[in-house]
Amino acid sequence: MAVIAIDAMGGDFGPEPIVKGCILALKEKAFTPILVGNKEEILSLLPKGYKDKISIVEANDVIDMSDAATDALKRKDSTIYKAVQLVRDGEADGMISAGHSGATMTVATMRLGRLKGVLRPALITMMPTQKNKRSVLLDVGANVDCKPEHLVQFAVFGDYYAQELLKIKNPNIGLLTNGEEESKGNEVTKAAFKDLQGYPGFMGNVEGSDIFNGRCDVIVCDGFIGNLVLKTSEGVAGTISYFIKQYIRKSPIAITGALLMRKVFKLLKKEIDYAEVGGAPLVGIKGCAIVSHGKSNPKAIKNAIFQAIQYVDTGINTHIETRIAELNKKD
Repeated sequence: MAVIAIDAMGGDFGPEPIVKGCILALKEKAFTPILVGNKEEILSLLPKGYKDKISIVEANDVIDMSDAATDALKRKDSTIYKAVQLVRDGEADGMISAGHSGATMTVATMRLGRLKGVLRPALITMMPTQKNKRSVLLDVGANVDCKPEHLVQFAVFGDYYAQELLKIKNPNIGLLTNGEEESKGNEVTKAAFKDLQGYPGFMGNVEGSDIFNGRCDVIVCDGFIGNLVLKTSEGVAGTISYFIKQYIRKSPIAITGALLMRKVFKLLKKEIDYAEVGGAPLVGIKGCAIVSHGKSNPKAIKNAIFQAIQYVDTGINTHIETRIAELNKKD
């Protein structure tokens, strides 16, 4: 069984949704959870039947969102540091935190180390598409400035993530630019385009619309662009939901239509709800670290745990190392 260390205190709403999410996950899957945080608070939230199923590691220091990410390396008693350390020490297979994302990425990268040959790890997220499947987008925030060789490695990460976790055979890989033509993009993407030519599945440059139309399985970009895409998408989804609710309230006919289309709205919400995904894995490190949304509800935590279990159960890290070694030999 996979052993997953979970930062119980880092989310915006304290330990309650995290503990509840852990319990939901235990009801559906067999794994060993280790909750890291204030033992007294965690125990007060655990039903009697689960107190012997969940281990607790005491940690009372919580890294605040206003704290510098690099400070986390000095705060060895923090929930994030201790959760990562459990993975480093071999006591856990993976870790999850809905706390300070920058701190989680920094501590995971520095304490666990990068996979052999990996220049920089990348943060992956999954986006909804018109073809009833999800596309893989990376990097979405780990690296603001990138070189061509970083984007090439991100393509490898996304390729094997799509294969191993989404079960997509021969994923199509695109480089996100401002046009499909080879001449489009900046100097970094143009150089990466040349380096990726001949890579299995590489289809060239793609545009923002290809993230959602299902034409492309893996979309590669730097962390600055990827994070903008992710936050903009979340904002658009929220705005559309707001307008739908406002228009329905203003029209009796719309209210009737909404009642008839409840199932459709439910399915739409499922597609754009971040809780369905759970979190964003930091790929390229030795081990598994899942960065969850600060506003994660129990469902999001449950799915983040499932994501971590699936990640550690695959051979994705070994495959990435092998492929990176092959590319380095060609160079």
